[in-house]
Amino acid sequence: MALVKYGGGIVQMSGSIAGSVFARNKSGNYVRPRTKPVNPNSFRQEFIRTALSHLAEHWHKELDATERGLWETYAAAVAMKNKLGETIHLSGFNHFIRTNSPQLMLAEDIKEAAPTTLSLMEKDETTICSEENIAGQTFTFTFDNTGWGVTPDLKYWMCFYQGQPQLASRQTFHGPWRFMSAAGTVAGDAGTQQLPAEFSFAEGQKVWFQARMISFSGRTSEIWTLPPKTIEAD
Repeated sequence: MALVKYGGGIVQMSGSIAGSVFARNKSGNYVRPRTKPVNPNSFRQEFIRTALSHLAEHWHKELDATERGLWETYAAAVAMKNKLGETIHLSGFNHFIRTNSPQLMLAEDIKEAAPTTLSLMEKDETTICSEENIAGQTFTFTFDNTGWGVTPDLKYWMCFYQGQPQLASRQTFHGPWRFMSAAGTVAGDAGTQQLPAEFSFAEGQKVWFQARMISFSGRTSEIWTLPPKTIEAD
């Protein structure tokens, strides 16, 4: 890995060109060789590939012009951030896929109607992993949704993702992640959810988690990273 200092011609780069990957961490910009990961063709990979293919076909064959137009309206109103931190707007098709891929993971019906509230779901960054159980290989998450307010979207999903356990000395983590499960909850009630681990863990390791909120209407928050949990003896 090589550190990079950009001149007047290029301010920032993120992504890959030919055999090099351009990225940034807390130390600054860097370039590393691009490596092609091994494709294990796991059940999770095949499920996501099939889901994305199914949703793309559903968009073109099952939605009518009015429904696709309402997704475009939603997309035009919702600002997102790209890898460089710039504000961008995705297409209606992008938001349809982004909204419905978690729905299929939750075994819910496809949301053909675009959300009428023209915004993303808010993150709930009070969420923490409050407890772990080594013997049972489970994690307990606590979240306080009393501040979510009363809205037409009274039912929510809180989706959790576990990172691969690391040494306790590790200070940052960027993957891999695995979808754990989702907690169904209602606005105004404090929640606690115990979920089985997706990566086995042991005493002395450190584990990171991510979360995402999804409303009943399909509005989906951006994924955020929870504080890491250092595993202690039961």
